[in-house]
Amino acid sequence: MTDGTPVLYGIKACDTMKKARTWLDEQGVAYRFHDYKSVGIDRAHLEKWCAEHGWQVVLNRAGTTFRKLDDTQKADLDQARAIELMLAQPSMIKRPVLDLGARSLVGFKPDLYSATLA
Repeated sequence: MTDGTPVLYGIKACDTMKKARTWLDEQGVAYRFHDYKSVGIDRAHLEKWCAEHGWQVVLNRAGTTFRKLDDTQKADLDQARAIELMLAQPSMIKRPVLDLGARSLVGFKPDLYSATLA
């Protein structure tokens, strides 16, 4: 977020992303969309989100991409290893991440979006 406009990070085809985008549109909230599957994501964003929320929240361990990893890649995870996995395969980042500048929201919960953006 550089000009005060929130940035919604995620993957275009994701159902949760579609719900978040629809909610934002219906509320009249202006935002920019960053598709990290096609554009990628940088280490600085991942480090910021992990510092704010913890890597356990940012890494989507329930997704297919993570579940397909072999056990050695999943073993002994820490923040540094989680960030490397997410840089290599952005599909492993929990979606969406709504970057509001001073803070971010991970995942989509309409009540949290309402309370934060009110």
